[in-house]
Amino acid sequence: MSRRGYARRNQNSVAFTDTSRTLGPVSNTIILIVLACLIGLLYLTQVTKTNSYGYIINNLQQQQSQLQSQKSDLEISAARLQSLDRVAASSAAKSLVSVAPAGSIQ
Repeated sequence: MSRRGYARRNQNSVAFTDTSRTLGPVSNTIILIVLACLIGLLYLTQVTKTNSYGYIINNLQQQQSQLQSQKSDLEISAARLQSLDRVAASSAAKSLVSVAPAGSIQ
């Protein structure tokens, strides 16, 4: 606010005018650079969080594939073990006759 120097007729002897301050081009540039840096930092933190979640998901997917392959291996071995018991207990195996060696070839 500034004061006018001379009073005219039928006016107050003291009058104030409103003067506003504005930022200069250098200040505006500095503020824009600081804001751009802050936005960049926010972006980097979000990307870093996303990447860390990606690593966790990748590890869990690898563990899942290992467990699935282990499950299939166990299913195959269980089927093999059960097949020997089924063959031994089948009616065809029970009807077979044991053979003793009749002689040897000289």
